[in-house]
Amino acid sequence: MDARLGPSLGWPMFVLSGYDAFVGFLLLSAAVPVLALVANKLLSPKSRRGERELTYESGMEPIGGAWIQFNIRYYMFALVFVIFDVETVFLYPWAVAFHRLGLLAFIEALVFIAILVVALAYAWRKGALEWS
Repeated sequence: MDARLGPSLGWPMFVLSGYDAFVGFLLLSAAVPVLALVANKLLSPKSRRGERELTYESGMEPIGGAWIQFNIRYYMFALVFVIFDVETVFLYPWAVAFHRLGLLAFIEALVFIAILVVALAYAWRKGALEWS
């Protein structure tokens, strides 16, 4: 009987011998959140009255309600920023490999940039870029 085979089953005992570190990492990464939740449950105070119910805001007592209306311009600036940030993420690999991609990739990049310019012109026309 081969030493690598199980005693009576006839199947290899160490099929995944090269994955020991991966299995250890997988078990550790599964155990950390479970241990954190268990430790939180065991060590946290149980009393929920008095001072513990108050909201803590930078060492000061909060004034007013928590629901404040924000101007939509902040969100519009964020969306425009994300659009052009994503543009740079897509254009950088294209620029690095430009000499190998050829004319068709250049035309595709021009179409992509044209679509983004149209989006910028639309946002500018609608006043999304005006802060005041």
